[in-house]
Amino acid sequence: MKLGAFSISLAVKDINASKAFYETLGFSVFAGELDKNYLIMKNETSLVGLFQGMFENNILTFNPGWDQDANTLEKFDDVRKIQKHLKSKGITLEHEADETTTGPASFVVLDPDGNAILIDQHI
Repeated sequence: MKLGAFSISLAVKDINASKAFYETLGFSVFAGELDKNYLIMKNETSLVGLFQGMFENNILTFNPGWDQDANTLEKFDDVRKIQKHLKSKGITLEHEADETTTGPASFVVLDPDGNAILIDQHI
C-alpha cells in the first residue's frame, strides 16, 4: 500500500511561537498561510504542519499521490482503494471518503491507542 508523503499535523496554541521554534530547529515555511493559522514547515524530507484552532489533537497525516515535495506521483494508491483495503481487514473508520467519487478525498482512522491518522489525497 502506497500512502504517499508523511507529515505530523500539530495542534498548536500560538502559531507564531511554534513557527519561530521550528525555524530554530532548521525548518522553513514550505506551504500554508499564517493569516489563516496554518503552516507546513519543512526540513529536508521532514514535514511538520502547524495548525492553530483547527483541531484538538495531533494527527499523523499521509498524502496519497504526493512525494515529500508535494509533487504529483506518477503511480499511487487512491485514497478510496486504501480505505477499501482497511475496511476489508475489519478496521473501523472515524470518517470515510465517498467511494463513488474520484479526485481529492480523505478518511480518518484511529490506531489502537486512539491516535488519529488522516489519509488526505489532494489530487
